[in-house]
Amino acid sequence: MVASLTRVLEQMAADPSMPVGRLDVLGAAERARVTAQSGTTAREHARRARAGEPTRSPALAPELFAQQAAATPTAVALVDGARTLTYGELVAESAGLARRLVRAGVAPETRVAVVADRSAELVVALLAVSTAGGVYVPVDPGLPEARMRMLLDDVAPPVLVCTRAARDAVPPDFTGRLVVVDDPAGAEVEGPVTDHGHTRPLTADHAAYVIYTSGSTGTPKGAVVPHRGLRNLVADRVERYRIGADSAVLQLVPPSFDVSMADIWPVLCAGGRLVLAPPTKHHASGEDLVRLMRAERVTHVAMTPTVLAQLPPEELPLLRVLIVGGEPLPDELRGQWTAGREVYSEYGVTEATVASTVSHPLGHPLDAPGTPPIGRPIAGTGAYVLDAFLHPVPPGAVGELYLSGVGLARGYLSRPGLTAQRFVACPFAPGQRMYRTGDLARWTDDGELRYAGRADAQVKVRGFRVEPGEIEAALAGHPEVGRAVVVLRQDREGERRLVGYVVPRGSGGVDPELVRAYAAKELPGHMVPAAVLALDALPATHNGKVDITALPAPDFAELSSGRAPQGAAEEILCAMFAEVLGLERVGADANFFTLGGDSITSMQLVSRARRAGAFFGAQDVFEHRSPAALARVVRLGDRTPHGADGGTDEGEVVWTPVMRALGERAAMGPGFTQWVVIGTPPGLDADTLTAGLRALLDAHAMLRARTEADGPEPRLVVGRRGSVDAAELITRIDATGESAQDLDEWADRAAREAVLRLEPRSGVMLQAAWVDAGAGRVGRLALVVHHLAVDGVSWRILVPDLRAACEAVAAGRQPRLDPVGTSFRRWSRLLAQEAAARHRVAELDDWTRVLDTREPPLGTRELDPERDIAEGERHRSWVVPPQQTATLTARTPALFHCGVHEVLLATLAGAVVLGRSGSGGVAVPGRPASHGAGTHQRTGSDGTILLDVEGHGRKPVGDADLLRTVGWFTSVHPIRLDLAAIDVTRALEGGPAAGTLLKAVKEQARAVPGDGLGYGLLRHLNPDTSPVLAALPVPRIGFNYLGRFPAGSREGALAPWQMAGQDAIGGSSDPAMPTLHSLEASAAVRDTLDGPELTITLTWHPAVLDDAAADRLGRRWLDLLAGLAAHTTHPAAGGHTPSDFPLIELAQDEVEQFEAIAAELEGGRTW
Repeated sequence: MVASLTRVLEQMAADPSMPVGRLDVLGAAERARVTAQSGTTAREHARRARAGEPTRSPALAPELFAQQAAATPTAVALVDGARTLTYGELVAESAGLARRLVRAGVAPETRVAVVADRSAELVVALLAVSTAGGVYVPVDPGLPEARMRMLLDDVAPPVLVCTRAARDAVPPDFTGRLVVVDDPAGAEVEGPVTDHGHTRPLTADHAAYVIYTSGSTGTPKGAVVPHRGLRNLVADRVERYRIGADSAVLQLVPPSFDVSMADIWPVLCAGGRLVLAPPTKHHASGEDLVRLMRAERVTHVAMTPTVLAQLPPEELPLLRVLIVGGEPLPDELRGQWTAGREVYSEYGVTEATVASTVSHPLGHPLDAPGTPPIGRPIAGTGAYVLDAFLHPVPPGAVGELYLSGVGLARGYLSRPGLTAQRFVACPFAPGQRMYRTGDLARWTDDGELRYAGRADAQVKVRGFRVEPGEIEAALAGHPEVGRAVVVLRQDREGERRLVGYVVPRGSGGVDPELVRAYAAKELPGHMVPAAVLALDALPATHNGKVDITALPAPDFAELSSGRAPQGAAEEILCAMFAEVLGLERVGADANFFTLGGDSITSMQLVSRARRAGAFFGAQDVFEHRSPAALARVVRLGDRTPHGADGGTDEGEVVWTPVMRALGERAAMGPGFTQWVVIGTPPGLDADTLTAGLRALLDAHAMLRARTEADGPEPRLVVGRRGSVDAAELITRIDATGESAQDLDEWADRAAREAVLRLEPRSGVMLQAAWVDAGAGRVGRLALVVHHLAVDGVSWRILVPDLRAACEAVAAGRQPRLDPVGTSFRRWSRLLAQEAAARHRVAELDDWTRVLDTREPPLGTRELDPERDIAEGERHRSWVVPPQQTATLTARTPALFHCGVHEVLLATLAGAVVLGRSGSGGVAVPGRPASHGAGTHQRTGSDGTILLDVEGHGRKPVGDADLLRTVGWFTSVHPIRLDLAAIDVTRALEGGPAAGTLLKAVKEQARAVPGDGLGYGLLRHLNPDTSPVLAALPVPRIGFNYLGRFPAGSREGALAPWQMAGQDAIGGSSDPAMPTLHSLEASAAVRDTLDGPELTITLTWHPAVLDDAAADRLGRRWLDLLAGLAAHTTHPAAGGHTPSDFPLIELAQDEVEQFEAIAAELEGGRTW
């Protein structure tokens, strides 16, 4: 600051006549540094382009989609409710429509209006317009007629595409060519559109789409975005958010909003699944979205904080990437959602292709509360913070944000004057333009941008940029209004509403409700004021401007009076209306939207009403707007969700197959545990933790279980609520002053010590070791639970629940956790019934064939359950190199149409075969042990392997709802793999044999009887089938792919409630537990900030298998993974197998013949 002041004074002294605008606050070095950090990516992109160097893929978005469809035609591309389209089906439908458009005259720069709600047909239309070379212009069919006409007049599209459902929204006097996308009469089924089908080639300079935004003069303006910007957006998003074949992206924002382009194009160009939310007119509630996201296993979503606040983070464990923008992200929401996933704050404007800057993942502790940073410019983009004279401002100073680079729009359609005002010459890059955003921002010292408000009157409403002037013009258009002002008010915390103020024309009066209704016919829903107030005159400041601070707040209470509620339904609904809208009371006939409600508050109403036992949907709120009308359609009931237990969760639990496989008494050992270590928020106290833990014990019955071994058979019994004292389960460890690294070590040690305090016979199934780091610091909490009560999936329920309970207590509220659908006790009884079901018993012969061949011995002898116990086991892990991991977890599964599970299983099986053949050495000849009297099994060759494969076990049985059930659900089933016809040695070299190995194992793994659950049921719960399976050989090798776990930076600070440690889940075996397999193989992927990290682990007993042999097998496994990764990069790698075509019977050679024919027919470039 002193240096800047000195510099300004020196310039003034040197030239007193110098205009203030030419005074430079920054020195030369500081100016160079600021401009360098502002535009590095844009300048580098421009330099490389001038030099002819590759920037990113030259293919445009429609080409990338066509290439992906050709590579994975059978993969699911689009999910729209009950309708699913593969890439092959989607490209066929869009290509058929594209040919119709080309014949209608569509070519590059031809604008095509698309009138459709969110649907598969909308996506087909978007792809078809782009494939034909045209310019996509989305138009919301729900727009008022006047606004629809205004947009179509401005666009002047020669062709309009609509759906049959939206046909009536098209003005009847539209004079262009009308194409109905879902009209069966116009459908075509020919091949893809090629270069020869276009009148001229599509280039990066051609327009891709036009998106309309609010205009300050009362007229919306259309930003014209070229394909160059869309291509850059796709490339950056796919790379930054790691969108690939295993990704499922939810398309949530309205199609006429530019963010929809960022939802749709990247995932379809990367081979993932696009999941469409219900159409806008259906007004999906938060619960509706959660159900959809869970059912479709959504991994990525972009939404505003307002919508995000309606969703429970603990219900979405598979969500990996969350992108927020459009509004400030409150600290509380940030804290709730950053645990266990990556959350990014994104900034962008329509005029610069959706996204221009992105923050780092917001997973650090909230030691700097407030609006999170909007980050740094994305690739190909420049961001400048300038003063009124276009001089860069120093870090910390607020200036106006300007954007430059490849993402810039051409300008506004048919608005050259406005384009010239907003798109100006860039003084830092000769020949380039920059866009004046009107947003204020500042650079931080570490080179990130922070949003600081607006330089003009524009506001944001539910993520939409809105010009109050456009709303004012609509209000003033009413014949009785003389003047109008619109303000965005926040009269309650977290609630922002547009309010209009009107002054009557002349001496007459004006009805504000009629004025609001008039404006609603001109404006889209998000721009209609929540209330309009009539004033005799607008208050003014001393200089004659409208005094915004003196404008009165709307009194919705006046509108909420009316008759008192009658009956339980009306009483609940009136109370919920009042709670959501912030009113003291609401009459039974009051209109929800007249009282200030909107689509977001309708979601809140649905959610809160359900907690009170009243069930209805958000669409019902729009159709039945008063408590009285809603009461006629609402369903009253208890707070138990569909599929929930009809009985108690207390009492005896039936031993499940996995428990019986280990042995009931062995499973009861106190040292058989799992644990997690999580960060604790600063300020946590013992009372809060105790109350939170008590809520957890009450909600999840298995945490109250105990074992009983006094009778002839051991028993597992769940106690009543309150039977376990939460305070006695907590051990506090004072670690004040310890470093973060020391805290992690203390927590690990505390977890292992807590294992010793578990006592299942006394009902002590849980211990909480709290490592208290002192005031103002994030501590650690080691939660240790006996394995009988928990599994890996359970932690995704327990940790968010504990957090929610503790935060409620800290805020002075009673913790209320969501109910559990089906208790583990009932689930165990359902399994016992399922074991006797006819369709399960029918699997017996198939399981017998799987096991009816004895394996060559692995190691020196068979396991002896009396001698070979967990206490003597050895473990070793290997980390797969990062580049190979990136290939094996994304590209390999995509090319071979399989999962990471098959990749790992195939290479493990190959390593075992190599060992038997002497190429790796794991088997030591010995006498095979007897499997009991009367056994007559064949002996397998060196090319077959029998393994036990472990899964999560949460399979659908009956009407069970296991989304929130905690317990040990794991299931295990055998699988026999025959690799005799495969040259596994060649697979090591990265040749075609590696692909052949993966395809063979993929097919055999998918051929297990039923869903795999039946083996455990028949082996352990059915007395008739159990002896048959017990007499057969058992696998000597076990395999378990633990899945993918989110992980933060290794060096980054731990956030409250975030999981800590190298392993997402720790665990221990009771020392006396028998070793079940001669060799246990497991693997897990950690999604770190640097990319995925794959770790493989082997566990063995040295009395059976020596350390050197285990080490050789592990290295062979690693080598085969490397070979498969190398093979994946070959152009000929990949392909389908018969199981990819379940509706027809094909052999592998027939599949390959069809693929060869398809490749031959696809010659030439497609769009």
